[in-house]
Amino acid sequence: MLAMGLTLSIEDFKRLLNYPIPILLGVFLQYSVMPTLGFLLFHYSNLPTPFGVGIALVSCCPGGTASNVLTYLSKADVALSVTMTTISTLVAIFLTPALTTLIIGSKVDVNAIGLFLSTAKVILLPVGLGILINRYLPSFSRSVTPFSSQISVILIILIVASIIGASSKTILEYGIQIGLFVFLLHSLGFLFGYILSKLFKQSEIYSRTISIEVGMQNSGLGVLLAKENFLDPLVAVPSAISSLFHSLIASALAGYWRRKKL
Repeated sequence: MLAMGLTLSIEDFKRLLNYPIPILLGVFLQYSVMPTLGFLLFHYSNLPTPFGVGIALVSCCPGGTASNVLTYLSKADVALSVTMTTISTLVAIFLTPALTTLIIGSKVDVNAIGLFLSTAKVILLPVGLGILINRYLPSFSRSVTPFSSQISVILIILIVASIIGASSKTILEYGIQIGLFVFLLHSLGFLFGYILSKLFKQSEIYSRTISIEVGMQNSGLGVLLAKENFLDPLVAVPSAISSLFHSLIASALAGYWRRKKL
């Protein structure tokens, strides 16, 4: 989140005025398509409850910053992707805890206030700090930005590895089931993001951008929220696996779209 904040400026928010419809559509689909899929998988799958909760949680997270890179590789609109990621991340402070509580609250005790505070802490403070550094210390920001994204990737890999390593026995037992449902969550997110964008008469470039933004989640945020707000460590597993699946699916899509004429 800090690395993301270091790359943002006021101009990124001004883009909302330039093309509000695709941005707002993308954010709307992010918080309608994915949570709906999360709801269905949580209530109608035969997964153990902790895994179902984890899938519901990651479905309510904002778009991931990796979507910006995959958007570039897909010959889509990177500026639009950056703005959608920024907006969906900021509104996640309220929507991620609210939607998660709505989906799982009838079956699992949820600390909605704890979810809200955790989300605000991990988004608002580091992103805000990054924006301030970029605004008032631009030379410092430019000097560290080339390294911040690599450091972020390494840290995410270590977080995901620790979750998978700690839960390896359970993952081996339920691995195929978890993988199937996580794959369904993301693949259907990409699919519906694209189809619904077309139904709303968006261009091919905008539809690709929105599809990637909807299908890719901030899995790192999902892991952190799971660890801080749920007693069962298995709740964090779907988010950890999610980071692999959405990256693979998006990479395959990007490869296909790069070869396809606009």
